[in-house]
Amino acid sequence: MSEVLVLNFTYEALNITSFQRAVKLIFAGKAELLHGSERTIASTSYAMRMPSIIRMLYYIRRPMQKVALTKKNVLIRDNHECQYCGTRGERFMTVDHVTPKSRGGPSTWENLVCACMRCNNRKNDRTPDEANMHLRRKPRQPKYIPWIQIKRNTLPGEWGKFLFLYNVSIDERLE
Repeated sequence: MSEVLVLNFTYEALNITSFQRAVKLIFAGKAELLHGSERTIASTSYAMRMPSIIRMLYYIRRPMQKVALTKKNVLIRDNHECQYCGTRGERFMTVDHVTPKSRGGPSTWENLVCACMRCNNRKNDRTPDEANMHLRRKPRQPKYIPWIQIKRNTLPGEWGKFLFLYNVSIDERLE
């Protein structure tokens, strides 16, 4: 494995980097090794375990990033659950404009919801009140979705205790 988890001074996850960059940060005195793998890196004068988790020795301030308005993020925000009937499923879910685009409805977080194909077709080109369909939750912009992208089923076991923040449900990230 050549990926290393980088933690901030406060032990929050910052990003994932290559082991070469992690070794450079350690030797420059900017980071410390928290967890190493069984394999070692050796030269004629020095040997160390291959880093798996490093922690920066100073605090790195990162501004909160805005969540991009994409179909995928709308579906994640609504937990792949139809906001009209409550049906769940990753397949056959669409994104619906609460106020239809034909009536000037914008493509914003507050006007887009996850809907099953059946409800989306039933609502058609009407508002929820006109279609007698009520939203389960008022749509709003999420405050935060983690920017660390980890490929599915590739999370090393030792990273788990530092990535606990990313197991929070989307509802808790809304506010």
